[in-house]
Amino acid sequence: MSHIVTIETEIRDAAAARAACERLKLPLPAEGAHQLFSGTIRGLGVQLPGWRYPVVCNLETGKVDFDNYGGHWGHQQELDQFLQAYAVERAKLEARRKGYSVSEQSLPNGSIRVSIQVGGAA
Repeated sequence: MSHIVTIETEIRDAAAARAACERLKLPLPAEGAHQLFSGTIRGLGVQLPGWRYPVVCNLETGKVDFDNYGGHWGHQQELDQFLQAYAVERAKLEARRKGYSVSEQSLPNGSIRVSIQVGGAA
């Protein structure tokens, strides 16, 4: 049986954030204080390509803070790709933790299909 799931992404897992950075060939995220235009924010900082300031993830709340000045200091597409990669890696980590097998397929529209085999034959 197949199910379609939509995931609203909150960044709460440092291991999945690291895996997303590795997947996208980004520098590994760094925990600590990060400077944005409007001030300093503590959390897990991710430096996206072409972004002036890092994206800062609060792992306790799941909230992501960033300042891209309406696209002038970084393109939204880069953040969207990171969030998508995080969601895929988080789903894969959790499924594997429960002993399930996981596969993924990149689709022509840019989305990613993650298939999780819970057990036995489908």
